[in-house]
Amino acid sequence: MKHLNKLIGTAFVLLATSTSYACNLKAQTNDNTVLVTKSTPEKPSKQFVKIALLLDTSNSMDGLINQAKAQLWDIVNEFTHAKCGNQTRPDLQIALYEYGNDNLSSREGYIRQVLGFSHDLDEISEKLFSLTTNGGEEYCGEVIHTSLKQLDWGKNPDDLKMIFIAGNEPFTQGKLDYKDAAINAKEKDVIVNTIFCGNYEQGISTMWKSGAVLTGGEYMAIDHNRQVVHINTPYDDIIIRLNAKLNKTYISYGARGLEKKALQAAQDSNAAELEEAVAVQRTVSKSSRLYKNSQWDLVDAVEDNETIISEMKDEDLPTELQGKSETEIKAYIADKKAEREKIQKEIQELNAKREAYIAQNQAAQKGELENAMLSAIKAQASKKNFKWDN
Repeated sequence: MKHLNKLIGTAFVLLATSTSYACNLKAQTNDNTVLVTKSTPEKPSKQFVKIALLLDTSNSMDGLINQAKAQLWDIVNEFTHAKCGNQTRPDLQIALYEYGNDNLSSREGYIRQVLGFSHDLDEISEKLFSLTTNGGEEYCGEVIHTSLKQLDWGKNPDDLKMIFIAGNEPFTQGKLDYKDAAINAKEKDVIVNTIFCGNYEQGISTMWKSGAVLTGGEYMAIDHNRQVVHINTPYDDIIIRLNAKLNKTYISYGARGLEKKALQAAQDSNAAELEEAVAVQRTVSKSSRLYKNSQWDLVDAVEDNETIISEMKDEDLPTELQGKSETEIKAYIADKKAEREKIQKEIQELNAKREAYIAQNQAAQKGELENAMLSAIKAQASKKNFKWDN
């Protein structure tokens, strides 16, 4: 049977809207003949980071799955400090694939897209927690090729586009040669990083390193069953209590509003069931700019589009706002926004103290998966002129 793996990344990707601007200049001679017309090329208003996580969900990878669940929020939190070369903050998008599982279709190469590129952190967490393991065939070349074909990677050369694939079977399995997949990745400016769950030299001999270096990626080997030591701090309980207050500032709307708000609470519970420290890390993520829910929360929706209130039907509003005037609704939303910003600021301040406390404790350590991903991300991001505040 195959020992398998799963990875996540959590890390992960940026959502960008594009605006273009042009400046047309006409120079004339004395006889009024037009000499030249110049225009600046289109420039995206934002850069984004797109990370596809390709996770082996065959047998024996439960330890890696648990690491991914636990370390997702730490990886997301690292991206709150990322800055593009133009001093803007990148948006993060994450996609998730599973492969090598007997429950998947053999006609599809035992591959399934669990989630396309998304910036919805609750949805990413939900999909990650839904993964289960079962024996199967692991076709690394094919799952890389599938993710390159199905996902919208964009064409902005300044974006950071990365694949992280994890497993412990030979990289050469399957009919589609991993070298062909690597060529496809390079054409799309996508870097492939490989994480072998096992002995470093064994990963090299089974071509995991070759699969990475062909695209300028990183090869890493980890002990996926290693237990992560989480350091409890005097600030943890306070941060978790603030999370409950933070949730009360969300105003669900629309057909899926209540469902998405329930999903928010469910992912809080998933994090807490793993460990208190994971719940704290998730709360910190929720206090950051990367936790945006404009599709179901009125506070975020109005920040993105101030006209949404005038366009909304009364039945799409939460019960407490139905029948209210537009002025009353806006005032209610403004109060919730101010309350949220106050709570988020308090969480960030407490987290700074928490991180200082952890830094003083020599027993503190990051997880194997987290270390591997963050090392590769920062090295490759620097080539795109990304920087980190911390």
